[in-house]
Amino acid sequence: MTQNIHDVIIIGSGPAGYTAAIYCARAEMKPLIITGLEPGGQLTTTNDVENFPGYPNGITGPEMMIDLENQAKRFGTEVIMDYVTEVQFHYEGNLHLVKTASQEFKTKTIIIATGASAKYLGYDYEQKYRGSGVSACATCDGFFYRGKDVVVVGGGDTAAEEATYLSKICNKVYILVRKEMRASKIMQDRVLHAANIELLEHHELHNIEGNGVVEKVTFINNQTQETREVAVDGVFIAIGHKPNTDLFAGKLATDESGYLILEGNNTATSIAGVFAAGDVADKIYRQAITAAGSGCMAALDAERYLHS
Repeated sequence: MTQNIHDVIIIGSGPAGYTAAIYCARAEMKPLIITGLEPGGQLTTTNDVENFPGYPNGITGPEMMIDLENQAKRFGTEVIMDYVTEVQFHYEGNLHLVKTASQEFKTKTIIIATGASAKYLGYDYEQKYRGSGVSACATCDGFFYRGKDVVVVGGGDTAAEEATYLSKICNKVYILVRKEMRASKIMQDRVLHAANIELLEHHELHNIEGNGVVEKVTFINNQTQETREVAVDGVFIAIGHKPNTDLFAGKLATDESGYLILEGNNTATSIAGVFAAGDVADKIYRQAITAAGSGCMAALDAERYLHS
């Protein structure tokens, strides 16, 4: 059933989506948020958030997302727990059609806030300790491992950056590289010159063990098949992120990694009236606070578009 025409539909419900909703709602745009299959986004898998302004004692990721949702609803945001199956841009003149599993909506503008998903290795033991010692973001969670021993898995720039960051606050950092380090030379130099980083090429993560939280890991040498067990408190998977843009493949301009390309110094995508916020277009910072900031920007851009 086709609903009334909306001023704005926000696809995604992380910090970017809810911040966009707060601004849109206060501008009397009556935003509709379609949450997606992971309401709250990546933060719902984060136990402690201590670097988001306004929470001096920290807060859990799920609690923070409930706060943002309630704040958006306070100003009149409508939130639908559903997922988008198709978007038809300029379906009817300047109107776009958004289809979910059960409904259809027409809208004048769209803000895409579908985020990005960290890539994981896919092992059961890895999933078991997610949020309890296994992380995909050193700048988000590294603080909790200050003075401790950790492992970084990956061989590209992301892994080198994570390891270098962690080396400044952790006691010891192991880098496990399945083959050989492929990071840029400058990043490799930083790794090699850090006294507390041990680079283990041709090594893979074989197992993670602990009593509720990570306590030790086992590496395997791919060349000799020898295993090595070490006590660590954290495992950081740094094999990259995948932007959640499959829904828009072939419809919106993306870079070679699939991130949405924005026009100029704003949040406009390659289609008029369609904006993007958060990790779906940001492969550099990927923080809750930067996502929230871009959500504000997208809301302001959408408002200006409607009144232009």
